[in-house]
Amino acid sequence: MAELSLRNVVKRFGALEIIHGANLEVKDGEFVVFVGPSGCGKSTLLRMIAGLEDITGGELKIGGRLVNDAEPADRGIAMVFQSYALYPHLTVEENLSFGLRMNGNPKADTDRRVRHVADILQITELMKRRPKQLSGGQRQRVAIGRAIVREPQVFLFDEPLSNLDAELRVQMRVEISRLHKKLGTTMIYVTHDQTEAMTLADKIVVLRAGNIEQVGAPLDLYDDPANQFVAGFVGSPKMNFLKAEISEAGAGSVIVTLAGDRQVRLRLPITDRAATPGSSVTLGIRPEHFGDAGEGDADLTVAVDVAEHLGNTSYIYANTRGGEQIIIERPESRTTGNSDALTVSLPASRTFLFDGAGKRLR
Repeated sequence: MAELSLRNVVKRFGALEIIHGANLEVKDGEFVVFVGPSGCGKSTLLRMIAGLEDITGGELKIGGRLVNDAEPADRGIAMVFQSYALYPHLTVEENLSFGLRMNGNPKADTDRRVRHVADILQITELMKRRPKQLSGGQRQRVAIGRAIVREPQVFLFDEPLSNLDAELRVQMRVEISRLHKKLGTTMIYVTHDQTEAMTLADKIVVLRAGNIEQVGAPLDLYDDPANQFVAGFVGSPKMNFLKAEISEAGAGSVIVTLAGDRQVRLRLPITDRAATPGSSVTLGIRPEHFGDAGEGDADLTVAVDVAEHLGNTSYIYANTRGGEQIIIERPESRTTGNSDALTVSLPASRTFLFDGAGKRLR
């Protein structure tokens, strides 16, 4: 079994604490993605799992075995780095077999594993080439193949696609997803790109400043974010946030006043004591959740700044009366141009409210 468990894991560099008591359970065969902005601790946490960084406190178990002090080679893991780290003087076949040969693995078994990996990654025709003769995507396949050939319990990926161009990143995302389905091995993947997280993960771990903010399936995080940070980080384009003030609050509804004195009645159960008249809040709504004028609970008129027409979808970049910038997603809105006034509706069931500290009120 290749389940992985982190219990109150802490990392300090001197007096500076980088990871603050991380708790996480990864099931056998799960594809888990660590995501968050630069400096949030996701790569540090991955390197602790790999054994490349010491664990200051807490417990790390792989397959039920405590591995805090185990050497990287004894943890049953294989890691794919951001850089391909291939030996330039060796062929693809020699790069794939190098680790096994150095460990004294029998030649027949090594050859079998290398052929199997080449078939899986469709690189058989590249076996006699050297890295300089390969494209970026081909080099990344070889780097992944070098990890697969070790037959580890857990695969670790540290931003493996960041050096590729946009089109190739999409292709490699699909290939990594297919690879996970074929192998069924536990995989932990680090990225700052939330699109990669949404498309690859069985479970996403959102980190900020060394803390795990929320863990869940991609669409669960998208539909039910724990706080304003998660709401703004998961989703592309990101969620719109509008400054507001609570004007009235009752048992079943709340009236908020947006900047520009636009009142919006949200028939929502707000039970948090912080939701009192006069409180400053933030109203969140995703670009695709705006409705046509008159269809929601309140209308909002904005001034269109820029319209991006992408065929079946348009993104409208606009300014509210209070001077806040928002993005509105519209299907085939080809007639909307610059400097147009646009009225959309706010459906109460699709909005979120957050307090001044980013805590979710609804």
